[in-house]
Amino acid sequence: MVTRRAHAATAAPLAGGRARRVTRAWMDLSELSPASFAMIMATGILSIGLQQHGLVLPAHALFGLNVLAWIVLWILTILRLLRHTRYLVEDLVDHSRGPGFFTAVAGTAVLGCQLILLAGEFRLAMLLWVTSIVLWVGLTYTIFTAFTIKENKPTLDKGITGGWLLAVVATQSLAVLSALVAARFAQPWKLELNFFALSMWLWGGMLYIWMMSLIFYRYMFFNFSPSDLAPPYWINMGAMAISTLAGSLLIANAPDAPFLSSLLPFLKGFTVLYWATGTWWIPMLLVLAAWRYMYKRFPLRYDPLYWGAVFPLGMYAVGTREMSRALGLSFLDWLAPLFLGIAAMAWTAAFVGLLRKLLSYLRAVGTPQ
Repeated sequence: MVTRRAHAATAAPLAGGRARRVTRAWMDLSELSPASFAMIMATGILSIGLQQHGLVLPAHALFGLNVLAWIVLWILTILRLLRHTRYLVEDLVDHSRGPGFFTAVAGTAVLGCQLILLAGEFRLAMLLWVTSIVLWVGLTYTIFTAFTIKENKPTLDKGITGGWLLAVVATQSLAVLSALVAARFAQPWKLELNFFALSMWLWGGMLYIWMMSLIFYRYMFFNFSPSDLAPPYWINMGAMAISTLAGSLLIANAPDAPFLSSLLPFLKGFTVLYWATGTWWIPMLLVLAAWRYMYKRFPLRYDPLYWGAVFPLGMYAVGTREMSRALGLSFLDWLAPLFLGIAAMAWTAAFVGLLRKLLSYLRAVGTPQ
């Protein structure tokens, strides 16, 4: 039986009114990508990076845009849940699309970080912190339980992608937001919040080891086509970049938490390990991207998944800057502005692609059948 999604894909080459209906399907709520909140992640971390480098006006402009986009995406997601429950559930238990829902956790947590760092809105940030935890618990145990008990499962080469590491990013985003909250929270909850941040940081690292082992095995021992190298593979690096940021914030919080002080050598060692692992991925991903788009001439068209490639670049800039400050590694200071500039260019390209897609949809709506 041909599914609605597969039918839409096969219908794309057709001309006339049928092609217009396919164009409109891009905005069909039933087809809303589970990874749509990756835009919130990318915009949020770029905004924070700009704020760190004294670019206050563009940082706050992106902050305002991010708040608006976050509200719109939640409205669309809730409408999809109410009107197209079946398709949302199908995505939730799908090995390829299900992990994309973790962008809602990470996006919400990153927006919480913006509220603290750019607006000083501590209470609203706490609300988003609680929301992120509820989402993380619900999605983690729903998605991975569904993957475990499914009767019909894909093979490893068809079922796992770099998008699975969004679960790591979601976990580490909670560690980052928790560390920021703990630094501004009065006793007696400061210790508990730092312990929670530490626990999420450690679990995120363990989850990365599990998943990256499978992803690397899939890289090395299965056929790899250009279509397999989807933008979320940049999360290979992004998951380590956000782990670096979380570790750096825990190091900065150590004076207020005795148990963190006793773990400082461990925290510093693993933070550098995460940074080095993320750095190793950058040349590899650039080479694979050149192979995909230049050698194999894979078409470059807008996809919500491309925000998953923007976020790691911005996170690497922010994470490197915080690690440099926490460990006194001033010789790395040049990397943060470099990657922030690259992230800004990538964000602009993705945003232009989004606007063009929206304009294409509006023209299709205005065209008579």
